[in-house]
Amino acid sequence: MREADLAHCREAIRHGSLSFHAASRLLPREVRDPALVLYAFCRLADDAVDLTQEKAAAVLALRDRLDLAYAGTPRDAPADRAFAEVIREFEMPRALPEALLEGLAWDAEGRSYATLSELRAYSARVASAVGAMMCVLMRVRDGQVLARACDLGVAMQLTNIARDVGEDAREGRLYLPRDWLDEAGIDPDRLLADPRPDPALCRLVRRLHHEAEHLYARSEAGVQGLPRSARPGIFAARYIYAGIGGRLRAQGFDSITRRARTSKAQKAAWLALATLRAGTSCVLPRSALIYAPPLRETAFLVDAAAHPESRGDWSDGLLSTFSQLAERDAARRAALLDARRRATSPA
Repeated sequence: MREADLAHCREAIRHGSLSFHAASRLLPREVRDPALVLYAFCRLADDAVDLTQEKAAAVLALRDRLDLAYAGTPRDAPADRAFAEVIREFEMPRALPEALLEGLAWDAEGRSYATLSELRAYSARVASAVGAMMCVLMRVRDGQVLARACDLGVAMQLTNIARDVGEDAREGRLYLPRDWLDEAGIDPDRLLADPRPDPALCRLVRRLHHEAEHLYARSEAGVQGLPRSARPGIFAARYIYAGIGGRLRAQGFDSITRRARTSKAQKAAWLALATLRAGTSCVLPRSALIYAPPLRETAFLVDAAAHPESRGDWSDGLLSTFSQLAERDAARRAALLDARRRATSPA
């Protein structure tokens, strides 16, 4: 891997993902460097969709970039070249980054989620897929460890959603389960039009936080199955992200008027705690939670990472999603072309 490409990825993460950048400092270099490449590519993918109005076209372009990377002929860009090297060196199952793209495609479609299960399915794609890829970078293919890594990914994403309710609403996005909103008597359209931190909404944010806390606790059982040198970094990621939930709790689960932030001092304390926990994990008995089955919504990721030769039924849904996006993008382009023709044709 070119040192210049790796340096580019390091810089992208230093500015684009403060929490992961802090946690990555505790990873051994043989894991940290490819992990920085992985996160840089994921950051690139996320920004490519978030920062444009033409979201369908952006996801389709990312699919084409992934095709090139897996063909060994990546686009001439630092993150693409470095990610192609990671794919080759670690034999990264293609289903994992494809799952991430499917989650971004759901964002491009403007999907909402009727139930917690549907929200977990989204979180599996945009976060647990990354957790499974991290296991691959550590040369870990054990299904039980992968299941706990996927728990951690869902927990992190639920924390992000709980933290960003107000920010998302102001952007016209709403991730809270619709059945929860109905139970609480909250009108989704009114929330999007005028987000306010009323008690009912704060209770929903707290409920989502509790779901995340449960999964953070389950995830810890998997850390013992990772290489010892990598455990501090993964514990650090767990504590730093859970710490965001702690800040939410401290502000009464108001994620409308304030955004939960953690300080450098807090991150430093969590890094120290992670190092301590990693040390004790070497002598403590294995938790029975390691045997918990994977979440139904993440099972396909566990199977993809543990058995890379397998392509589950979920891939049919992915092809359907991309087909719908292509149709939508074609319709958008046709409408633009028609509008231009009308604007330039004689009256």
